[in-house]
Amino acid sequence: MKNTGEALLPLHGGKAPSWLFKRMKSLAKPLLKMIVEEHGRKGLLERLSDPIWFQSLGCALGYDWHSSGVTTVLTAVLKEALNEENLGIRIAGGKGKMALKTPEELRLICRELDLEADGLIRASRLAAKVDNAALQDGYDLYHHTLVVAEDGIWAVVQQGMNPFKKLARRYHWLSSELDSFVIEPHKGIISEQFESKIINLVDRESEGVRKASIDLIKEGPARLRRLAQTHKVLKMPLRIDWKALERAYELDVSNYEELLEIKGIGKGALRALALLSELVYGERSSIKDPAKYSFAFGGKDGVPFPVDIKLMDEVISYLTSAGIPKSTLKRLVKGPLSDFL
Repeated sequence: MKNTGEALLPLHGGKAPSWLFKRMKSLAKPLLKMIVEEHGRKGLLERLSDPIWFQSLGCALGYDWHSSGVTTVLTAVLKEALNEENLGIRIAGGKGKMALKTPEELRLICRELDLEADGLIRASRLAAKVDNAALQDGYDLYHHTLVVAEDGIWAVVQQGMNPFKKLARRYHWLSSELDSFVIEPHKGIISEQFESKIINLVDRESEGVRKASIDLIKEGPARLRRLAQTHKVLKMPLRIDWKALERAYELDVSNYEELLEIKGIGKGALRALALLSELVYGERSSIKDPAKYSFAFGGKDGVPFPVDIKLMDEVISYLTSAGIPKSTLKRLVKGPLSDFL
């Protein structure tokens, strides 16, 4: 884990008002262009995959520091802004049903940017499967986006919700810093608090569980069923997709990534395999939660002050004019965001 963070992200209903969304996009365009011109496409993706910088950008554009909506609104703003600017970067996916359209969008984007789509679609699905099933932290994904540059570098920004706590958690990935999809793959995770009861199957300390899970798969679904029924005292999940485990056996999966790619292998199956790994092989899964620290900014809801619309319009007008020195931009955009410009 290279970078982690903590911020209060309560679930907020509704959507960004049109007056704010429009201005956020207008302000985002010159900022994105300036970053790409000075740091390249990779530089922009590196910043978007940093949870603190991402949060800072949302706040600099006038959105809530403490709202889950900063993720969904900011990615929507960036998606439209990048579609309208010729920077060689596109975003696929979004919130809810839009997340399900990510593969379809990636194929269109790859045709436009002359990229191979299958690898990106695989990365998108694996990132979602990891954060929805292999990292069982109590948050279910409802937002997924993949940012891709024309040179093939990609980043993932996705968010899960815990409806009981009414909180959200955001996950960041970056391809250039990814050694494995199943060994501490995140660039950063940002959340409101530590979770004490989790199963972290992508922690480095869970390597034994990952290997034992594959060994159990190779023993066949009948053996797994008997073990699960015999040891219900281990609090086996109520819902296990046995057909998916049978497919894994028939396909003779050789590693944990291949296991995650099988349709139907979800939280129940992975949790059952982890529990049986401890019983049969003595391998225990990690319970480490990656989120670590907090910060705060202001924004739309008037915390700590309302958005100054007039000033925002003036800054947009100023930034969209030609030849803005970096030193001037740093004076306009203060705080953590300025350190990355």
